[in-house]
Amino acid sequence: MFRSKGLSFRRFTKLCKHSWVACSSWALPISVLLGTPIAVFGAFLALFGRGLENNVDAQIGLVMLIGLSAKNAILIVEFARAERERGKSLGDAALEGARLRLRPILMTSFAFILGCVPPWVAVGAGAVSRQIIGTAVIWGMLAAAFIAIFMVPVLFYLVEKYSDRKEKIQSKAPQAEEVGASQSARDR
Repeated sequence: MFRSKGLSFRRFTKLCKHSWVACSSWALPISVLLGTPIAVFGAFLALFGRGLENNVDAQIGLVMLIGLSAKNAILIVEFARAERERGKSLGDAALEGARLRLRPILMTSFAFILGCVPPWVAVGAGAVSRQIIGTAVIWGMLAAAFIAIFMVPVLFYLVEKYSDRKEKIQSKAPQAEEVGASQSARDR
């Protein structure tokens, strides 16, 4: 039923590279990009549940969903990063970022969902097309609002923890090389 090709690994890495250049850190865009499939999963689940097909209208809805869920994730990640720069621990910063942005995210999500109710319950000529886009957008946004709001801080925590560990390892490697170089200079 769903035969979309999806995003290839090469395109994903290219997107990550461009995001890294814009953010100067690979951890932030990865945290955001890992949170967006939740909305897509919610849309596909709803389309499958209602017996609707994955056509151009559903794909348009998916583009809107990816944009809105990425916006929500960016809000959480940016506020969490700001809290981290103020000196909070990684876990506290992730929770504080989610807490600070919870109400604005829910308000914009519900405004968007309520705006898509008329196409979701459409009747008449061309109703199936509107029902498909309404179903995809409403259920995908519900998934993004209620699942991703909790998953994005966890993803931010995990990616930042991995990033910090990798930076510590890389910062120790040059020190070891400098020690080795200074010892070889003394041996001469």
